[in-house]
Amino acid sequence: MSDILIVDDERDIRELISDILEDEGFTTRLAGNSDDCLGHLNSEAPGLMILDIWLKDSRMDGIDILKHVKRNNPDVPVVIISGHGNVEIAVAAIKQGAYDFIEKPFNIDQLLVVIRRAMETSRLRRENNQLKRREVQAAEMIGASGAFRTLVSQLDKVTKSNGRVMLSGPSGSGKEVAARFVHANSARADAPFVTVNCAQIDPDRMEDVLFGRESGERGIEPGLLEQAHGGVIYFDEVADMPLGTQSKILRVLVDQQFLRVGGADKVRVDLRVISSSARNLEAEIEAGRFRQELYHRLNVVPIAVPSLEDRREDIPLLAEHFIEGLHKSQGLPLRALSEEAAALMQTMVWPGNVRQLRNVIERILILGEGTGDIDAREVPSEEEKPVDGDGRVVISGSVATLPLREAREAFEREYLLTQINRFGGNISKTAQFVGMERSALHRKLKSLNVVTTSRSGNRVAHVDEDEGAEIDASS
Repeated sequence: MSDILIVDDERDIRELISDILEDEGFTTRLAGNSDDCLGHLNSEAPGLMILDIWLKDSRMDGIDILKHVKRNNPDVPVVIISGHGNVEIAVAAIKQGAYDFIEKPFNIDQLLVVIRRAMETSRLRRENNQLKRREVQAAEMIGASGAFRTLVSQLDKVTKSNGRVMLSGPSGSGKEVAARFVHANSARADAPFVTVNCAQIDPDRMEDVLFGRESGERGIEPGLLEQAHGGVIYFDEVADMPLGTQSKILRVLVDQQFLRVGGADKVRVDLRVISSSARNLEAEIEAGRFRQELYHRLNVVPIAVPSLEDRREDIPLLAEHFIEGLHKSQGLPLRALSEEAAALMQTMVWPGNVRQLRNVIERILILGEGTGDIDAREVPSEEEKPVDGDGRVVISGSVATLPLREAREAFEREYLLTQINRFGGNISKTAQFVGMERSALHRKLKSLNVVTTSRSGNRVAHVDEDEGAEIDASS
């Protein structure tokens, strides 16, 4: 994309422009009619086009070719030239996406200025897109827990295909990071990754945003589907997409083409679709809020993204990752996480999942005490504080009303549940931390009816009301 395609039905004109540009160090290609022009475009897109409005003995005139270029090669700047120039033609060309309009006979210096500016604009746009794609490729998956390893294994498998992926999981669990991971490790890694925030777009504007718009006043305004051509379109919280739009997206998935709002020409796109939802889409279908056909089209490869509760082992790793990232991006202190702070974070409730953890780390670094290790006292908690100012344990009202034996059992049960889940269901690590022999811990867990089962690739502890439940001794 470094040469210039000159399209003019007058041989003398196109050769004159070519000679001038080649003297200035540019490489050129020449076309005398619309068929030759389309042949050049299909073989390799040029860095810039110089296009005559009036083309004798051609199937398409300059405006038709301009529409074709803006639809299929939107990054190619087009400079329109015409010997029959007037204000109406110039306005029409600019509205259809032309970079500029020059009237014949043109001034050579003016032509060169316009071309250099157009080429520079095109270069900056490409660099900007490359930087955005580099950000996508930098999306890191952080973790080491069983649940995390299961997730990455599933994501690795889908990167090698072009299948549609449906990511499910609670808000803040990292579904978009998972989608970007798939894109960055696929054959489409150098193509766009475009996010559609279905929950944030006004339903009345959804179709304009997705499909784009054509009008006589404003010309062609590409939508997000067009911008994602060749790459990935990511529907974030797809359950919030309006029903009317759902049926049109279904048609796009089937035909790989669509009409812009107000347009008459179909736009063909090559897209990979990744979707996500924090809601149960089958329940949404039952309630009549989501189309079953669309669900089956999107849910080709379902992948569950675990909550932070299901991967507590990863909290220290994630916290360190966020500390390093905030240090690089915002200049916040580069502090280590103390063992006490890490242990406290692993026992906390995280309704906002990974997103909430990142916010807590940012708050600590902004409001924290100095530059030493992050202490447990600096970790904010939305729950009741475990100790008061004198270091005494604060007992909740429910425990305070129990007899001593039952209160002790309630405390031990909750404490051990928390520690086991903190260590991903690993009984050996839990025993080492709490200071018990492994066999003694097994007996204690059995007496408290605490069992571990597999969930999302991790061992998770919970209370089993069945008195005969057995503790898994393989951990």
